[in-house]
Parts: sequence; structure tokens; C-alpha cells
Amino acid sequence: MSDGGVNDPDAEYVRRAGAGDAGAASTLVRRHLPRMVALAHRMLNDAAEAEDVAQEVFLRVWREAPRWRPGAAKFETWMHRVALNLCYDRLRRRRELPDPDAGLALRDPAPGAPEEMQARERAARVRAEVGRLPERQRAAITLCCFQDLTNIEAAAALEVSVEALESLLARGRRALRAALADEWGA
Repeated sequence: MSDGGVNDPDAEYVRRAGAGDAGAASTLVRRHLPRMVALAHRMLNDAAEAEDVAQEVFLRVWREAPRWRPGAAKFETWMHRVALNLCYDRLRRRRELPDPDAGLALRDPAPGAPEEMQARERAARVRAEVGRLPERQRAAITLCCFQDLTNIEAAAALEVSVEALESLLARGRRALRAALADEWGA
């Protein structure tokens, strides 16, 4: 996979991390940890699992850095692909195991400003509806809308064509619009 001629800002850090430079590895973690946690959290809707996924991504970075080939793919794109695969694995395992907490919804008893509560409820509803999308639509929406990847970068992370990504985005947006229509009167 080509990076489209774009210079990879992480290439030197990956090379140095592969040579055992802990400082370079630390720089990669500082640069990318928040985005990996955010991606996993949006895919899994579970903060603890998101942290675990991000940690596993960086363990793989450390292990794979010596074999990294600059130009094969942009490093950040590869990390997104690894994170998505780890999320898919966890989602598959969830489907195989019954959820003991299914149906249990806990509300924060602390009162807040009505506008803040409404905003939190809307955000929670959007998160829940994104979480109900099929995995690949959820991944496409998450990468483009919440991770700010370009369509080209997101398509590379998903290992699909840009056209296929755009189709996933369109279907995901339609499903979200339909699910949230009553919320916003659309």
C-alpha cells in the first residue's frame, strides 16, 4: 500500500524505535495514544477496553518497528488498521458471550444544568446509535468524523477503495439520520 507520496512524519521515530530507542517509542506514544484511545472508545463504547486496545496497539508498534518499511503505508494509517482489527476482535467476542449487564442503565444522580444534561443525553444517544451501526460503517464514521482522517487515509486503514469507503459513510449517515430523526425532528 502506498502513502500516495505523502511524507510520513513518523518514519524517523519508527526507524529509531525499531533500533531500540525508547525515547522515539515514547514520542510515538505521546503523538498517537489519544487518537488510538478515542478510536477504540468510539468503536467499543467502553473506556477500559479502549485503554487495553490502545496499549496493545503500542505493544505491536514496539514489536513491529524493526520490520517497518517506510513507504509501504503511512505509519498512522497502519496503527488505525491495527486498532480497528483489535476492536473487531473484541466486538466478535462480545457477540459470543452474553452480557451480564444488558438492560442495566445507571444514571448520574447529580443534577446539572438542563442544557448540559440535554447535550449529554444527545451525545449519549449519538454514541449509542453509532454503536449500533454495522462494524464497517461504524469504523468509517469513526475514522472520518471523529478521528479526522481523510477519505483516502480512512480507506487505507479499512483496506477498501475510496468509493467503498464513501458508500459505507453514506449508508452509515443514512442509518444515523433515520435513527435520530425523532431526536432532531428530521
